Amino acid sequence: MNQEFGRWTSVFMFLKDRLLNMLCALTIIALACCLYLLEQYRYPGFMEPETVYYFILLAVFVYGIWLAVDYLRMRYYYKQLREAIDRSDELGAVTLIQSAATGEQQLAARLLQDQHRAYLNELNQHKRQQEIHNHFVMQWVHHMKTPVSVVDLQVQEALRQPPDSEQEWTELIGSVREETERLTRGLEMMLYTARLDKFELDVHIRKTSMHDIIRNAINAHKRLCIQYSIFPRVEGEAWAETDDKWMTFVLNQLISNAIKYSKSKPGTKTLQFQLEEHADGSVRLQVTDAGIGIASHDIPRIFDPFFTGENGRTTGESTGMGLYLAKQVCNRLGHTLQVESELGAGTTFTILFQPRGIHIMES
Repeated sequence: MNQEFGRWTSVFMFLKDRLLNMLCALTIIALACCLYLLEQYRYPGFMEPETVYYFILLAVFVYGIWLAVDYLRMRYYYKQLREAIDRSDELGAVTLIQSAATGEQQLAARLLQDQHRAYLNELNQHKRQQEIHNHFVMQWVHHMKTPVSVVDLQVQEALRQPPDSEQEWTELIGSVREETERLTRGLEMMLYTARLDKFELDVHIRKTSMHDIIRNAINAHKRLCIQYSIFPRVEGEAWAETDDKWMTFVLNQLISNAIKYSKSKPGTKTLQFQLEEHADGSVRLQVTDAGIGIASHDIPRIFDPFFTGENGRTTGESTGMGLYLAKQVCNRLGHTLQVESELGAGTTFTILFQPRGIHIMES
């Protein structure tokens, strides 16, 4: 019954869409009949009335045949359109429309398919971002459990057997402080990850002293640098258009990685920051550490989310998100972040500040 009702609905829709066309055809037939009658009036006996009737019937019959053929050509389109409307709550309903007969219908079907494809791409991108976020949250919680457990264990040990000397107290406090700093860095990374989704609402571009940002970032890691005999050095001065807060986050990631992958090497290590300002207004910042370096086969993937590589698996401290977030921030600010490394010798990260990139917000 529903199928029969749908068929008659299609016929009614077909005829309604061609109402103007039918009126035009009937007007032409009426004009032709008027011409016949006028000729009959001017020349009596020139034409018999039956001829006019025959012309009317023949014209209506031919036009009716054309309407029937046109409807048969359209019926599959109407059927698919009804099915798509009945299943409009499904994601792929628009793909049911495949039998477009006219050029206009084909253009409309193409538009719907293109919009559907764009919607799926947007949905898949959103799903991927959500999966990355969920995976990062779970991994972040796992990594944050380690410093919490260490601090809890040290507190229990101190309560069970308090340190006897000032040196033991100093070592205990230093160890607790190191773990709390790990917690602070983890919380900071989570906070900036959440802000990254609404990056355009949390960015302020201005001419910024890069050497001051670098020195502030170094001071935030001063204790760890002293502890692991890492000596930072800043060469040159430059001003670049950027967001100081987001660039501080990027530098914190680079410095944290430099410390993480340099502390296991014996002796003193260097951490060099070199600033160069070019004539075209661009600024180049190179951050070079003397750590364990990165394997050549890992370099193409170090900016991928959750990729830890051989170094991350060796140290067990990497979430695989620090460099990914740093790369995302640089891209959105219009900066270029590149890396060069030699296994066992160290790593150099290069940030290029283009004067035009700030206003583009590349993603």
